[in-house]
Amino acid sequence: MSATYTIEEHNHRLAAWGAGSAASVRNVCTFRVQTGVEILEASGFGPNLSEPDQLPAADEMDKAHQKWRKRVINEAAVHHKNFSHGQAAKLINSYLKVRFVCGGFHEHPRVQSLHPPIDRLLLDSLSKDDVGGFGKEWRALRDRAWSKFTSEEYQKVIDLIRRTVQGRPLWVIEQYWQGHQ
Repeated sequence: MSATYTIEEHNHRLAAWGAGSAASVRNVCTFRVQTGVEILEASGFGPNLSEPDQLPAADEMDKAHQKWRKRVINEAAVHHKNFSHGQAAKLINSYLKVRFVCGGFHEHPRVQSLHPPIDRLLLDSLSKDDVGGFGKEWRALRDRAWSKFTSEEYQKVIDLIRRTVQGRPLWVIEQYWQGHQ
C-alpha cells in the first residue's frame, strides 16, 4: 500500500471515471474510460485541481470553459477521437461536478458558476416542462443533439440556463435531469 495515495487522487479517480463514462457517446464518438482519463489529465484536470479557488471567477467562467473545451478537443484528436464542443463539455462538466459540486464545495461562488453536464435527458425535460418559458429553444437544442454541439450551440444552452436559474447556482438546473431514475 502506498502512503502517498491522497484523497485528492481518490476524488480525481472517481471524477475522471464518471466523466469518461458519461461523455462516451454510442454511434458518435465512443472511447474507453482510460482514454477519457488521459484526455482529462493531459488537459489539466488532475489530482492537483482540488480547491475551488483554483477555478476561474464567475465572470471568467465561460471564456475559461471555451479554452478548456478546445484543449480537450485537441487532446482527444491525439487519441484519434473527434470530439465536438458538446462532448468536450460533457467530459469537463461531469468531472467538475463530482470534484466540486458534489465534493462539498457547492456553496463556493466559483463552483456555483460551473457549467452542469448537458445531455438529451436534461434538454428533453427542460423542453417538455417549458422551463423558463424557453420550451421552443430547449426543443431545438435537444433536437440538434448535445454530442454534436458547436461552441455557439453549447454557449446558447449555458446562456439559457443562466436566464432560467436567475442568479442561483447553475447546478440547480439539474433538478430536471431524469438520469437518476
